[in-house]
Amino acid sequence: MLNDVKIIDPEYIRPVKYNFIDKFLLNLIADERDLPFVHLILKISLTLIPLAVILYFPIKPIIWWPLAVFYIGYNLLGLNGPYTLALHCTSHRVCFKPKYKIFNEIIPWVLGPFFGQSPGTYYSHHIGMHHAENNLEDDLSSTMKYQRDSFKDFIKYFGTFFFAVIAQLVNYHNLRKRFKMRDKVLKGELFFISLSILLMIINFKATIVVFVLPFILVRLIMMIGNWTQHAFVDFDEPGNCYKNSITCINTPYNNICFNDGYHINHHLKPTMHYSAYPDHFKQTILDFGKNKALVFNDLHYLQIWFCLMNKNYQKLAAHLLNINHEFSDDADAIRVMKSRTLKMPLRGINARNYKAGLASLS
Repeated sequence: MLNDVKIIDPEYIRPVKYNFIDKFLLNLIADERDLPFVHLILKISLTLIPLAVILYFPIKPIIWWPLAVFYIGYNLLGLNGPYTLALHCTSHRVCFKPKYKIFNEIIPWVLGPFFGQSPGTYYSHHIGMHHAENNLEDDLSSTMKYQRDSFKDFIKYFGTFFFAVIAQLVNYHNLRKRFKMRDKVLKGELFFISLSILLMIINFKATIVVFVLPFILVRLIMMIGNWTQHAFVDFDEPGNCYKNSITCINTPYNNICFNDGYHINHHLKPTMHYSAYPDHFKQTILDFGKNKALVFNDLHYLQIWFCLMNKNYQKLAAHLLNINHEFSDDADAIRVMKSRTLKMPLRGINARNYKAGLASLS
């Protein structure tokens, strides 16, 4: 375990001087710290979308297939992480000024389908449901009822999400009379399905590559992320953000994906700007220690997910930050981590099984 580290994740530093393009763009956005989102919009619009359009032209297979492979690689490995987290950040804090609010639809409605995001669904799920329920029993993406270091349980979790989440999400908002949220899901899903069917008629294989494959793969990646973010949940305080989530610091992932590793901080302060999370963590680090919060240094979510699927708690312990020496040693940290990955009874059912599992860790 690590007792002390220096935080090197990105924090906002105002440029000494802006170029003329950025000066123009700053007139459109509400917060100058959000300029990277506009840069990303332009990058995607000038590179990925033209490449997608080219795939719909009649091109010889010897050229088309390499382009298709490059497209998937560039999409998933080069742009999808930054895009998804830009969507996340701008769902919590709108990017453009009120008089330019129409531009706020570019990320979810124009760019979203290229990254497997049906417009409106992410917002209704993440803002309208997930943050409201905080991974507890009514959260449709709750990890509580699964054994969270089990690949078999992860497959169950992903299958439930992939095949049932839209119907569940519509029902969730309908029951709570949140009809605007419900309609966002319905409109976005119908738009994405209709667009895909129409484009399949025009060019089937291009539509599979440009829209369908990202849709499948991104939902898998998102569920790996959510599973890992909420893989460790304390039985006695499942609603405690320090004890039902994790934080990842000092990882290159935070530089690429707008400090997404600060998930505990994000649940504590959902509307805080991403660039402020490292400082917020430093200012509240004693609270992390008191709650035995799990903070991993130089590990990102995918690496932690692999460790969990392989039950490699030794590696997790080696990267765990031991704040204020709250963990006595690696064995103590591993015991806490294992206790927080146990399948948890919902609404009091099977509490005996949970307690028996907890006792086996002692």
